[in-house]
Amino acid sequence: MTLTFDIYGTLINTSGVFDSLQKLIGEKAEGFNQLWRMKQLEYSFRRAAMNNYVDFSVCTKQALEYACLFYKVDLEEHQKTALMEEYKVLPAFDDVKKNLERLRSEGHQLYAFSNGSKEAIKGLLINAGLVDHFDGMISVEEKQVFKPSPTVYQYVLEVTSSVKEFTYLISSNPFDVLGAKAFGLQSIWVQRSKESILDPWEYQPNRIISTLSDLTFTK
Repeated sequence: MTLTFDIYGTLINTSGVFDSLQKLIGEKAEGFNQLWRMKQLEYSFRRAAMNNYVDFSVCTKQALEYACLFYKVDLEEHQKTALMEEYKVLPAFDDVKKNLERLRSEGHQLYAFSNGSKEAIKGLLINAGLVDHFDGMISVEEKQVFKPSPTVYQYVLEVTSSVKEFTYLISSNPFDVLGAKAFGLQSIWVQRSKESILDPWEYQPNRIISTLSDLTFTK
């Protein structure tokens, strides 16, 4: 099987900046962090619809600015810069490394696949000690459009030399697993939080798991 893994929110914990936010803004941190992530994705969707690609870090920075405006938080520029830098070294979830090792030992091809730039992906994976567990890294920057555009899922097939029937997209982001499924890939939703809801669309993932330990394939 060819297994492509989303990065942000699936392998890498985007809540890793929470402690820093809590020190800066106290009780507003939780809501601020959730809004930051939500707007980051919304901005990538808008950019895709507008055919106006920018590096994903631009979406991240502009979403941070929005969260500051919404919560009336007056962060200094150096504090915003520090938060953005922290986004480059976010930690992996606890179940990631051992299960990537397991899946690769079982003979699967593993690829990291992200809205982030190739440089950002590589930096995150190096910092998390995961870079050597992948056969390659796939960034949407090569196609200048964000997920869930079918263009980027087609690009996955081109890079991996695989076919739809044997290519899986594993992601914690509903828009990603449904986008991949609509394109014709196999997809698995990692429900990282019990509060997460899968959109009730006509497309649904092949499987739903709560941890990568549940990611198994019959031979």
